[in-house]
Amino acid sequence: MSYVVKKAEEQIYDIIKKSLAKAVEKGELPEGEVPAFKVEIPADRTHGDYSTNAAMVSARVFRTAPMKIADALCKNAELEGTYFNKIEAAGAGFINFTLDSSYYADILFDVDEKGSMYGHSDMGKGKSALVEFVSANPTGPMHIGNARGGAMGDCLAEILSWAGYHSEREFYVNDGGNQIEKFGLSLDVRYQQHFGADIEMPEDSYHGQDIIDHAVKFAEINGDKYMSATQEERRQALVEYALPLNIQGLERDLLKYKIKYDTWFKESTLHNSGEAKKVVNMLTENGYTYEQDGAVWFKAEQFGCDKDFVLRRSNGFYTYIVPDIAYHYNKLVTRGFDRAIDILGADHHGYVPRLKAAIQALGVDPSRIEVILMQMVRLVRNGEVVKLSKRSGKAITLVTLLEEVPIDAARYFFNMREANTHCDFDLDLAIEESSTNPVYYCQYAHARICSIFRKMEEKGVNFTGCTKEQAMLLTASEETELIRHISSLTGEIENAAKNLDPSKITKYAHDLATLFHKFYNACRCDVEDKDLQTARLFLCKCVKDVMYNVLTMMKLSAPESM
Repeated sequence: MSYVVKKAEEQIYDIIKKSLAKAVEKGELPEGEVPAFKVEIPADRTHGDYSTNAAMVSARVFRTAPMKIADALCKNAELEGTYFNKIEAAGAGFINFTLDSSYYADILFDVDEKGSMYGHSDMGKGKSALVEFVSANPTGPMHIGNARGGAMGDCLAEILSWAGYHSEREFYVNDGGNQIEKFGLSLDVRYQQHFGADIEMPEDSYHGQDIIDHAVKFAEINGDKYMSATQEERRQALVEYALPLNIQGLERDLLKYKIKYDTWFKESTLHNSGEAKKVVNMLTENGYTYEQDGAVWFKAEQFGCDKDFVLRRSNGFYTYIVPDIAYHYNKLVTRGFDRAIDILGADHHGYVPRLKAAIQALGVDPSRIEVILMQMVRLVRNGEVVKLSKRSGKAITLVTLLEEVPIDAARYFFNMREANTHCDFDLDLAIEESSTNPVYYCQYAHARICSIFRKMEEKGVNFTGCTKEQAMLLTASEETELIRHISSLTGEIENAAKNLDPSKITKYAHDLATLFHKFYNACRCDVEDKDLQTARLFLCKCVKDVMYNVLTMMKLSAPESM
């Protein structure tokens, strides 16, 4: 939370402590120590801006009714020199505090002083967090689910950074396993078909146009010389040609989407370095494996899983989960990240406990792995779900989506809902330039403030600063409500980081825009009272700064005109 908010809460604890001492000294309350109590912001601020249950939790200690304790504490409270101008008992013994105008002024001066740093927190204490997201198979273009995961992961990494963590972004390249074998098979068939071979594409192969394009270009470079090669040689050559191009394409497309990874980690390095083999050997040495029918099994049931599972098949090949175990061991032990955060599709729900069980068996705290399971995306146009087949190669990819929808809209829309909820992406709304489009609505608030300053300058009014006395004139409900929302930014960032939920920040931005537009409609800046005019321009500047911070945190543009 911001230091002003923190100071206000500390003052409440101090007020309660000192008023209790006075009440005891006067004989109004018996001696005793107030138990731990809460200071909260009530949902309904009609009776106060803060509320505490101090009197209610003290009833047993003082053997006195909560309301009597509350009355004694209120009567002996000293508010001078604090951010509060009113204290009163209510209900069953709650004590409510009302903020003074000096609090609202100090919030604005805090924003003005910190500028682009306003909202930052030291909550993470510099601990490291590796956020792995998208990690699409490099066998084809990214689909809409990858687009959602990309916006979510990139925004989350930024939120963690703002919350005081050292966060890094990583893409895990699945350049091994069955999907690469299928990739090679698909390329092989298309290559042979190019030279007239009468071969059908297997039903479960990759049918996209990109496979045909790769095969044709490979043929243009190499001719038909691989037609006489062995199947293994031909497929290896095709994969070695096409796979790097696909990875380059993924990186290019994600950069267009404003995502830049710190690391592109290849699965093949886990096999080449022996790390995959190492973790299986470690599990065996720790006594957590057994052999059955020639296969090596992990004793997963000992760690709460529903059943044991195979690590190495009877043919000597590792199952898909072994490199994943090695990869997370590499993250947490070899590279020493404090937290490994993965954004995965909802179909991985059964995989997570298996991964954590193996990591625990390797002597690593499994809670250091945090998995966000992301639900499906549905594209909607004209109120109807767009149904396109991935198998036919006609699915809307990240690239085709961004050809139709502005990048800012795509990133904002994918972060509007919690990961565990389905996402209906309205293609019509995303391109609409009106207040019904939520990203446009937020950006327009920033642009409108820039317009206010331009118009005031045209009238000869140049904002150069504001005194505290002037800022304390901001007492209208639309002004104080807006400032209270500004004051909550740091807390919202911390909350989003704790819950690994970027949607809290998109909601914050939308609420900030709503409160600003409400203020704009109720409180004119161009007024005769020059002190009030200065104060309102100061508030506008602070809203602009905060909106800029929030939009840039989400890697959205903050236009000065629209």
